[in-house]
Amino acid sequence: MPTAKLSVNVDHVATLREARGGREPDPVHAAVVVKIAGADGVTVHLRKDRRHIKEKDVKLIKEVVNIPLTLEMGLFDDILEFAIDVKPDKVTLVPERVREVTTERGFDLKDKSEFEQVKRFVGKLREHGIFSGLFVEPEKEVIDKVLDVGADFVELNTTEYAMKMNLDILHKIAQASKYAVENKLYVMAGHALSVHNIQMVAKIHYISEFSIGHSIISRSIFLGLQKAIEEIKEAIRVSRLLSD
Repeated sequence: MPTAKLSVNVDHVATLREARGGREPDPVHAAVVVKIAGADGVTVHLRKDRRHIKEKDVKLIKEVVNIPLTLEMGLFDDILEFAIDVKPDKVTLVPERVREVTTERGFDLKDKSEFEQVKRFVGKLREHGIFSGLFVEPEKEVIDKVLDVGADFVELNTTEYAMKMNLDILHKIAQASKYAVENKLYVMAGHALSVHNIQMVAKIHYISEFSIGHSIISRSIFLGLQKAIEEIKEAIRVSRLLSD
């Protein structure tokens, strides 16, 4: 069985840059290292407040780094227009809140206005040939709503499992990913995953790709970025082999 792909989020390289307001460390340089380390893609989240990644970073990464680029974004029309202009390989829509430290939850789409807004964004992205998906909670009912809005993929929120490493939560992720695949959705997973907690999640063969950032950037302080990426790629590979 093929191993799951890894897309590395380089947001927090830009967080360090913005702490001093200078040019270093450069997330574009980090994206080059991501490619050298053998990752399958690079991810950036262009937030409404531009707290880390900026438009110029996204454009340069798309131009310079020849691996798939995933753009994460909230439901903001200015960023939608930017995404349509840049044309990343994937766009992951996330329920972004202004004062949150990081993304706090996945979409549940129970709110009618949120559902309609997401549907509009997905439609616009599809019009321009951009593969689009939603960061969601791992629940069958949510997957049904993702199908209703016409998205191409889901990224399942793994925060609760990563924090508790509870087998019931793991089962929930496995069932949601299976249901998504059965309904022709591409399945990603991410948030709070690290080399210490990914092993059991990586055994879920319905998950085709992991999106991981903070733990890799944190670990790179001690190991270097290339080594930190190679380490977690190997953990995913071995875990997938053991699931066969």
